Amino acid sequence: MDDLKQKKILIVDDEADLRTMVEGILSKEGFFRIHHAADCREALEVIRSVKPDVAILDVMLPDGDGFSLLSDIRRFSSMPVLFLSARGEDEDRLLGLGLGADDYVVKPFLPRELVLRLTGILRRVYAPPSVERLPVFRLGEVTVDLEGAVVRGPKGEQPLTAKEHALLCKLYENREKIVTSDALCQAVWGDDYFGYENSLMVHIRRIREKIEENPSKPRYLLTVRGLGYKLITEER
Repeated sequence: MDDLKQKKILIVDDEADLRTMVEGILSKEGFFRIHHAADCREALEVIRSVKPDVAILDVMLPDGDGFSLLSDIRRFSSMPVLFLSARGEDEDRLLGLGLGADDYVVKPFLPRELVLRLTGILRRVYAPPSVERLPVFRLGEVTVDLEGAVVRGPKGEQPLTAKEHALLCKLYENREKIVTSDALCQAVWGDDYFGYENSLMVHIRRIREKIEENPSKPRYLLTVRGLGYKLITEER
């Protein structure tokens, strides 16, 4: 993740205050190679000279729009692009994504949402693929095989769905620690995870039915009220 913080980011917006605000948000998260442009012409100049790793584009610009700017960028660069725009209509969002944008965030936005979406793009594009084998671990009489995506125990062998598998991987990665509901939702549904809290509860219940002797009184997958969940793998 630290390598991703070294990626060069270009912010394109005609409002200097907004560029400064976005830079401040990103700087607090450890990003430091941040460049600015106020219009399409300046953006293209910066892209050709600096070669940023990702761009955050406004749609409404003084000498054109972000859509045409993205089309110009795509003629010579495949760099990922995130739109940050006050134009939140579905047709604008679909147009931007259809032109090759990686994401589309509507103003006003939550700083945390912007950071999550941006880091999600950087991770997908630049993070090296993992080649580590997934673990196999025991929870009482149950064996959880993340490599094989199955749970084995008194109830027989039960396959894990893709979402159950993603949740258990995230919980095991942070075992004995609280994992927030937001972090779990993002691990399963990606950067568009808002609104999936109820679905998360359903998947947690199904996991408990596979790993717990009594799902109504869980010993291993605990709810931390108001925060999230914790996977207990050590004997208590």
